[in-house]
Amino acid sequence: MTRLCRLWIVTLISAIGLPLVAQIPEKGCHIEATQFDGWSAQQLSNNWVKLTFVPQLGGRLMQVEFDGHPYLFVNSKFEGKYISPEQAAGRWINYGGDKIWPMPEGNKDEQHWVLESSALDDSPYAFKIVSQDEKCTVELDGQVDEKTGLQYARQVSIDSSSPAIHFHAVMRNATAHTLQWSVQSVSQYNLANAKEPSQFNRNFWAYTAARDDSAYMNGFHVRSGLADDPSLSVRDGLFCLHWMYFSNETWVDSNGEWLAVADGETGYGMIERFHFDPAATYPGKATVIFYKNGPSVEFDETGRPELSAGSEQETPYYMEAEVNSPLVTLDPDATYSFDTTWFPLRTGAAVQRVTEAGIVTARLQATGGKQRLRLIGSFGVVAPGHLQLRLFDKAGKDKKHIVLDPVSPRQQVNLDREIDIDFTVSRASLHVIGDDGRDRGVIDDAEVRGNQ
Repeated sequence: MTRLCRLWIVTLISAIGLPLVAQIPEKGCHIEATQFDGWSAQQLSNNWVKLTFVPQLGGRLMQVEFDGHPYLFVNSKFEGKYISPEQAAGRWINYGGDKIWPMPEGNKDEQHWVLESSALDDSPYAFKIVSQDEKCTVELDGQVDEKTGLQYARQVSIDSSSPAIHFHAVMRNATAHTLQWSVQSVSQYNLANAKEPSQFNRNFWAYTAARDDSAYMNGFHVRSGLADDPSLSVRDGLFCLHWMYFSNETWVDSNGEWLAVADGETGYGMIERFHFDPAATYPGKATVIFYKNGPSVEFDETGRPELSAGSEQETPYYMEAEVNSPLVTLDPDATYSFDTTWFPLRTGAAVQRVTEAGIVTARLQATGGKQRLRLIGSFGVVAPGHLQLRLFDKAGKDKKHIVLDPVSPRQQVNLDREIDIDFTVSRASLHVIGDDGRDRGVIDDAEVRGNQ
């Protein structure tokens, strides 16, 4: 729509007395100062998502909302409060939200990061608007951390075409000597029951790709907690975590370049995508880590085991989804950047496959004879557009493309339909074609059963 046309519409609406905001949908994206749970905050939004940052709290992204659904855990214990690293005096102040940390973690030597309030995690970050139009980008710049020698900055971007959220984290060596660290993205997902927050969510799942050649026994490594935790499994090439209210930290050496969470209670999910470098070294070999907050087995002063406190106030309901970069050696003043992208969407909990185009919860089935083909499947998609069916003949030739239903990240796709065909189809694949006409990739494919 041209500027002149917009002006004419505004004039007409004003003349007949209709509210302007209700009549002209907002496009692009927007950045504004706001208040969030008692903190001064900055809000980045478009017609898909709303991101709320509290720069004072170590540059945290405190909440992500998609279609009105909030994803992240916010610790009510610290709402509206700020505790500086000096005041924390070695404690870790867990406000919740999403942030970046250094890896490896521990107290072995100076090349390990002790989990405590620090300049990286808890000192105020400077907030800056980089761009604001069809694409909006904000930057959060941290202070130098003397203990690790690092300085962090992160740019976060959205545009108007989809709910995708792009993160560009930069790690800088602020010392005069070489350092070796990994950048870790840490997202705390809220695991309280949506209808009864005093109870926990019993239908929340996390996934990542499992390796056949994993360096870990059973395809994953339980770093803390029960080694035989029943919430952990590997099946059909997927590492699966069914969240239970019991403390556990699990490392996965996934090479799939994604992790996903799926909430069966609300029908909302998230894909976090990252780049995997097969030639690189990762901290402890882990590319993905899941931490379940909850009670744990502890030993009293006599050596008798007991279960630690398990109340919502003392041990709140959340799970951390963590993505590690490779370990990198930085010369003085050198930087390393780590890019990740989030895709919020609607999905079921029983994830079968994750592709660049979305989440599959019921694999595509294609059955039929020589004249009719029936397609069944359930999917969540990362971008608005439509499904495109591609049909392949017996020789494997991509012979025909058919436009199917419109799709949106706001709605799970439940496909069950028949189409007419005029040749023997051996294989069918479904692509997501975005509103911009670009191919977002295969959502799923299947061999055709019943054709001769």
